[in-house]
Amino acid sequence: MQNRLQRRRRTLFATALACTTAIVAAAVGAPQAAANPVSAFYYAPAQFDTAVGSIIKTEPMQVIAAPPIGPWPVPAQKVLYTSRLQDDSPVAVSGVYVEATTPWQGPGPRPTVIVAPGTMGQGDQCAASVALSLGLALQPEKLSLSASQESLSVDTWHALGARVFVTDYVGLGTPGIHTYTNRREQAHAVLDGARAAQKLGKYGPETPLLFWGYSQGGGATAAAAELAPEYAPELNVKGVWAGGPTADLRAVIDRIDGALIGAAIGYAINGFVARYPELQRALDETVSPQGRAVLNKASEGCIGDIVLQQPFVKTTTLTKDGRSLAAHLKEIPESAKVFADQRIGNLRPKAPVLITSGRNDDTVPYGQARQLANDWCDKNATVTFRTNELPPILPGTTIPGHFGPELIDGYAGPVIPYLMDRLADKPISGCSID
Repeated sequence: MQNRLQRRRRTLFATALACTTAIVAAAVGAPQAAANPVSAFYYAPAQFDTAVGSIIKTEPMQVIAAPPIGPWPVPAQKVLYTSRLQDDSPVAVSGVYVEATTPWQGPGPRPTVIVAPGTMGQGDQCAASVALSLGLALQPEKLSLSASQESLSVDTWHALGARVFVTDYVGLGTPGIHTYTNRREQAHAVLDGARAAQKLGKYGPETPLLFWGYSQGGGATAAAAELAPEYAPELNVKGVWAGGPTADLRAVIDRIDGALIGAAIGYAINGFVARYPELQRALDETVSPQGRAVLNKASEGCIGDIVLQQPFVKTTTLTKDGRSLAAHLKEIPESAKVFADQRIGNLRPKAPVLITSGRNDDTVPYGQARQLANDWCDKNATVTFRTNELPPILPGTTIPGHFGPELIDGYAGPVIPYLMDRLADKPISGCSID
């Protein structure tokens, strides 16, 4: 079995590289595009089942951007399901469920893999479910481009014979602001996505689950891991990958300020204000008209739009006094609670977690990822931390320095073997930090 898995992983890694090349090429001007991607599907009815994980509605879709392993195009379902905001009020969240169509290639019963996407943006057209079918979505009237970062993860696990569920998070696709990196809301979206997948697949809570996420997705799976014992104790979470996790938002904001995706700081600010309106007055006194324009544009755009239209934004250009937004946030009393609420590492996860991080990651700092591992180890969690030693490549440009470790670790390195070992019930305990 091990040799067969290794051969399949080599094939999948080659596919991953090909898909990544295609996505990057698309991001710089591919002519093919989807029509207006956001449809009435993303709007919940006035009355819907408010129980967590309930299926509000589904719609068939096809995943065309997938390797021809088994039936192709891959049949899938777009899903609207019930989750919770940070104040515990019900909310409709969208996602995609891909049922297995080939035999399971790993140990034990067939698992379901819950995929938490990396940063997609804040406009509704940026939802992972929008671009997943073709691998790319373009909204010409907004000059907005969204590439499907999660095609690789969906294709990999589907080819291995697993069920796959991808969440869009709160407010992507669906009405309302996307509360970017909100610890509780993205954890709820992951955990309730697992509950929704159970209903769609018609299987019970004993079915093994894996959580898979990198970057924003790594923060989401890490948050889900530590909230699962409280919020979803019935789920059988066998293993978690939190790759390049956004565990400490202060550190992340400091790192990306002035980098290629510096304007993505706007996603966080917009999300903060939506849930902590007491911040609004302080920000109004801080942000310049140019800064307000950047925040507004961020709320309607995708990460590809930042790369192509607003690269290398420095927040010193967005404030009235020329100091960085990070400096101002440190002085705003109301922001202390915001950052404390979003900090991951204060609760003990029950499931084993693998954290990976690039020592030279130019987007999500290595130190705060390693600190997350230390925080959990201090709570006697089962944690494995692995360092990716990819050297600095074009620092500040994100694609090689941040996504390089994702490709290496996730598709050719330790992640899939680690998760397969968890599915095989191979014993693991304590902490291993490398």
